[in-house]
Amino acid sequence: MFSKVGQIMLYVNDQDKALQFWTEKAGFHVVSEENSGDMRWIEIAPEEGAETTLILHDKELIAKMSPELNLGTPSLMFFTKDLNRLYSDLSSKQVTVGELVTIPGGRVFNFADDENNYFAVMEKE
Repeated sequence: MFSKVGQIMLYVNDQDKALQFWTEKAGFHVVSEENSGDMRWIEIAPEEGAETTLILHDKELIAKMSPELNLGTPSLMFFTKDLNRLYSDLSSKQVTVGELVTIPGGRVFNFADDENNYFAVMEKE
């Protein structure tokens, strides 16, 4: 039986730029970084002890290794306890953010990374 989502693989064009975006603008931290031959594995998380982490993979390398994979951006929904503060923080760092909207599940907004991949954030306690 599945118990939780442990890691989400994010396939990016430039791992260094993606790492810079997620750490400097989105406030994530590096959990681990490993190199094995051509493969570079960068694990990041929104906070210490987070149950789910992101793995930044080189899209071109993965496409060569596993051409059958769909390497499009996964649809990710992040949670935050303070939506207004996060929205202001990302906006002040020149991150592209959408409007704050209310949906049946709560208040949300979208944001884009430096490769124009879009993600969502919802306010949850």
